[in-house]
Amino acid sequence: MNLKDKVVIVTGAARGIGEAVALKFTKKEAKVVLVDIDKESIDALVKKLNSMGGDALGIKVDVTKKEAVEGMVEKVVEKFGKIDVIINNAGITSDAKLVKMTEDQFDKVIDVNLKGTYNCAQAVAQVMEAQGYGVILNASSVVGIYGNFGQTNYAATKWGVIGMTKSWAKELGKKGIRVNAVAPGFILTPMTEKMPEKVLDMMKKKAPINRLGLPEDIANAYAFLASDEASFITGTVLSVDGGLVL
Repeated sequence: MNLKDKVVIVTGAARGIGEAVALKFTKKEAKVVLVDIDKESIDALVKKLNSMGGDALGIKVDVTKKEAVEGMVEKVVEKFGKIDVIINNAGITSDAKLVKMTEDQFDKVIDVNLKGTYNCAQAVAQVMEAQGYGVILNASSVVGIYGNFGQTNYAATKWGVIGMTKSWAKELGKKGIRVNAVAPGFILTPMTEKMPEKVLDMMKKKAPINRLGLPEDIANAYAFLASDEASFITGTVLSVDGGLVL
C-alpha cells in the first residue's frame, strides 16, 4: 500500500484507534494531521511521530464546532497544499438504558459522533472537490449495525454514519472522491476498558477467532481503504470484528 506523501487528517487521534492510525500512516510515510481536544496528548504524539522521521501536525479542535473545523482545514491546506484523506475517528460513549438515559447523555454523543463527522466531512469535501480527488473514511461500529444493550445514543450515531457514508459516496463519486466506513467490533481501547470484564470476556468468546481486536487491526483497514489499491471501493461498510456478528 503506497501512502507516501499523502496528507491524512485523523480526528480523535490522541489515543486508542486514532493513535494507532496515526502511527500506521506515519510508518507508511504519509503526512499526518492529528486532531483532538486533548492538546497535551496530541502534542506528545506529534513529537513521537516526528522523532520516527514523520511529518506530523497537531491541531486542537472540537469537532462539534463548525468554525473550528473549518479553521483546521484551512491550516492543513495552508501547510500542505492539499488533503488526500480524512479519517473521522472521533467518538465518545455515554451509556444508559433507554428509560434512564438523560437528554444530555443523548445530545453529547449525537454531537460528537454524528455532527462531528458531518462537520469534518463537509469542510474537507469542499477541498477535495476542488482537487478532483480524495478519500473520506468514517468510523461506524458493529453496534451501529446490530444495536447493543444500553447504547441507544451510540447505536443511533453509528447507524447514522453508515447512512451518511452511502449518501456521500453517491454525491461525491463523480468528483473523484471515495467514501467508506469501517465498523469495528470490540477493540481493546481506553473506551472499551470502561466496560465490565464479564462483557469483554463474553465478546471474546463469541468471536470465532477467539480474541478481541487491537487498534492496529482497525488501522490496517483504514490504510487499505485509503490506498490506491482500494480505488474501486466506495459506499461500503467494512466490518472488522473477528467474526463477532456471524
